[in-house]
Amino acid sequence: MTMNFFRGVMGGQPAGPQPTGAETIHKLCDRVASSTLLEDRRDAVRALKSLSKKYRLEVGTQAMDHLIHILQTDRSDSEILGYALDTLYNIICNDEEEEQDESEDMAAAPPIPVSGKHKNVPVSDENAQKHEEDLGVLFTDKFLGDSESVTLLLTLLEEFDFHVRWPGVKLLTALLKNQCNQVQGVILVSPMGVSRLMDLLADSREVIRNDGLLLLQQLTKGNAAIQKIVAFENAFERLLDIITEEGSSDGGIVVEDCLLLLVNLLKNNSSNQNFFKEGSYIQRMKPWFEVGDDNSGWSAQKVTNLHLMLQLVRVMVSPVNSPGATSSCQKSMYQCGLLQQLCTILMATGVPADILTETINTVSEVIRGSQINQDYFASVNAPSNPPRPAIVVLLMSMVNERQPFVLRCAVLYCFQCFLYKNQKGQGEIVATLLPSTIDANSISAGQLLCGGLFSADSLSNWCAAVALAHALQDNLTQKEQLLRVQLATSLGKPPVSLLQQCTNILSQGDKINRRAKSEKGSKVQTRVGLLMLLCTWISNCPIAVTHFLHNQENVPFLTGQISENLGEDERLVQGLCALLLGICIYYNDNSLENYTKEKLKQLIEKRIGKENFVEKLGFVTKHELYSRAAQKPQPVFPSPEQMLFDHEFTKLVKELEGVITKAVHKTSEEEKKEEEVKKTLEQHDSIVIQYKDLIRDQDTQIQELREQVSTLSLNSEQMQNQVTQQQSQIQQHKDQYNILKLKLGKDSQGLSSSQGEGAHVNGLHTEELGQLREEVEELRRQHTLQHTQLSDKDSLINTLRCGAAAAAQTAEGGAGGFDNTELLGEVESLRSRVQAQCAEINQLQTERLELIRRAEAVSSAPASSSESSADTVKVSELESRLAAQTTETERLKEECRGLREGHAGLEQQLASAQSTVAIEQTEKTKLQQEVQESKKEQDDLLMLLADQDQKILNLKQRLRDLGETIDEDEDDLDARDQFGEDDDDDEEEDEENND
Repeated sequence: MTMNFFRGVMGGQPAGPQPTGAETIHKLCDRVASSTLLEDRRDAVRALKSLSKKYRLEVGTQAMDHLIHILQTDRSDSEILGYALDTLYNIICNDEEEEQDESEDMAAAPPIPVSGKHKNVPVSDENAQKHEEDLGVLFTDKFLGDSESVTLLLTLLEEFDFHVRWPGVKLLTALLKNQCNQVQGVILVSPMGVSRLMDLLADSREVIRNDGLLLLQQLTKGNAAIQKIVAFENAFERLLDIITEEGSSDGGIVVEDCLLLLVNLLKNNSSNQNFFKEGSYIQRMKPWFEVGDDNSGWSAQKVTNLHLMLQLVRVMVSPVNSPGATSSCQKSMYQCGLLQQLCTILMATGVPADILTETINTVSEVIRGSQINQDYFASVNAPSNPPRPAIVVLLMSMVNERQPFVLRCAVLYCFQCFLYKNQKGQGEIVATLLPSTIDANSISAGQLLCGGLFSADSLSNWCAAVALAHALQDNLTQKEQLLRVQLATSLGKPPVSLLQQCTNILSQGDKINRRAKSEKGSKVQTRVGLLMLLCTWISNCPIAVTHFLHNQENVPFLTGQISENLGEDERLVQGLCALLLGICIYYNDNSLENYTKEKLKQLIEKRIGKENFVEKLGFVTKHELYSRAAQKPQPVFPSPEQMLFDHEFTKLVKELEGVITKAVHKTSEEEKKEEEVKKTLEQHDSIVIQYKDLIRDQDTQIQELREQVSTLSLNSEQMQNQVTQQQSQIQQHKDQYNILKLKLGKDSQGLSSSQGEGAHVNGLHTEELGQLREEVEELRRQHTLQHTQLSDKDSLINTLRCGAAAAAQTAEGGAGGFDNTELLGEVESLRSRVQAQCAEINQLQTERLELIRRAEAVSSAPASSSESSADTVKVSELESRLAAQTTETERLKEECRGLREGHAGLEQQLASAQSTVAIEQTEKTKLQQEVQESKKEQDDLLMLLADQDQKILNLKQRLRDLGETIDEDEDDLDARDQFGEDDDDDEEEDEENND
């Protein structure tokens, strides 16, 4: 009965009126909800799947809840799960895909007339597409109404069955496309949610693995937490393995998907970037760029893959990363040979233009700010005959107007990165322009820049001016060197300087206007480039400012440009002219009488007006292209006409705009006060620097002395350990000697009854006793002499101790003196122990003589036994030990003597340091005396001037009394001068009181 009813719904057309699509879908939903047989539910879900694309709105509205219920209840049947997941994907996904041609779907689909949702809705393709996207977001929100739905979907992805896992991956990808943040939040809090998705990369079925890559791409967009989890799930290793297996740059779309995922994981994620570098994955990127000699066959997919690989390298060394991380990656890329490989592509032939452009940009950021990489790039030569430096070849492309615009921008960026924080490279570029280094037989970088600077192409003018400005960036030496460059303008005319030629082109406005109208380019672009070059050149370089002002035509030209009321296009030029004139004021050293700071400010006030000048200066930062150029270093412009500002120049404008505004509004009195303050600060700084140098030298000497003291302390500890060992050995010898003496005493008492033998022994004892007494006296004399020498050394050490304590107190506040006193105490303790050992040795020698006498008496007796022979052997052994002990004691004395000598040298060095301090103090006193004498001379001079002023006043009074007329202005001027002198006197008195 049930099957018959289902066939009535899904079977052939009845004779009555045909049901609409919505009615059919409603009946199918009822069957899914009410049928008890799994086969009936499966057939109904399959029919819904076949209708889900044509009747997307109806199926999504009526069947979604039933389909989710199927996913929860029918987990045991993979077929119905697959149908349900496919149906959900069809109603949620916005992509236009062809419906699968499955025979069972065609059989299950009922014949429904065209009376569904799109029947009478004639809308345009654009509106239809928007309607489809709105439906996808609507159904996605409905599916995500219960967060458990996403958790259920993650659980289904653990199923290995292809018909469940693949549609599950596609459905989750579609959900992420429509509502990325919401789905990411659910997956992030789901236990093992990300790990389950990472398992898709290990699936042996490529279609699931490839769709898993697409899923992870959507999952990792803009979520740093998920990016970190994916990276620590060994994503880098798996993705690089897949790229290698698929053929690297020669691979297909799978390689592209892997690279896109890698870019998502690394871009703006410092943690993953560090993990990628520490895991030595940068080294695995080198084989990607090994292109062959035959570069004729570049497929579109290979170009895309290589483009993404270059982007991945740039992500690791992007200027927006932290400087430390960027520098570390740059170093790794040089060490593993990746930079060398990129330079090979750069100089290769047959490389597509877009790949060449991206390679130039990549090399630019790999060498930016890295001295080692910049030096290597400077050494790269193009494979030409004769070989030319790569920089020269690239500059030839930059100044060639036939080259693509993006390529010229890339070359300019490469040149800027080569010179970024590279004073050595800046010097090499400027040197190619100097007269002494110009080679007429070869083309140099300087010649190309000058050629581009004065060519007819305005874009070449701008690029060359910006490139030359980067050769001068933050380098005062090269700014002064470039003033020496001379140019031959035409035959028969004397050469002019490069600075003069640039100003001549600016001042020839009519000629530029005529050329701009007849040739390709913009006159504004050329003038902006030249003005940026001049501003960079003379900023922070008073000598260049003097050269610029020396030309009598420059200042009138600038004031004329600023004061005119021009159109919108010329406003930027007016602002840059105001900036250039402001730099001439701010960095003016007043060496030219006609163009001092005060006279230039008076000129601005008379001809332009201060407020008008500041307003024109603000035109630069208010320009719409200024903020765009200030965002990032790479010059990226939609069209050549919008190429007006350079990134580094925007930094200069931001730095100078405020100080120039203040400088223009300052009065002469304020400037004088500032100059006085600057001079005072400079004097104080010089004094502080001198004392810092002195303290640094003293710190070095103190450090050396501390090292010597530590060395002597270590030696003293070693000698103390040796003394302790010797004392223990002496104690052992004492014990053995006492035992032996007791034995010999008993034997000698048994032999005293023999008188004849006793007389013989006594005679022998008397003779040997005299010899032993002489030896004892000799030892005593030596001991007395050594004691006298030790007393002399003691007095010397006490003297040095006093000097060392004073020097140490001067150098470091008594810290070093404590160390020296402690060392001397250890030496005293060591000396007392050595003297005690000498006394013990003398006592042992005396007892030794007595022992010899008794031993000989025993050995001469006729009734000697084997025990006396053994005692004699022990006595001999004891004598040898005593002799060794005496030798060791003498060695210890020598080491003590060496220690005292080292200490004497240490004291001598301390005395030398003290004398150096005294000399510096004497020099300081002399300088103070000279300052006092100078002040005294100034006071005398002021007194003379005051007397002279008084005389002048008296003479003027007498003239008035005689009826002569005196100019009142002169009187006021004299009064002001006198008032100023009185103020100066008061200030000097205050300074003396402060001192």
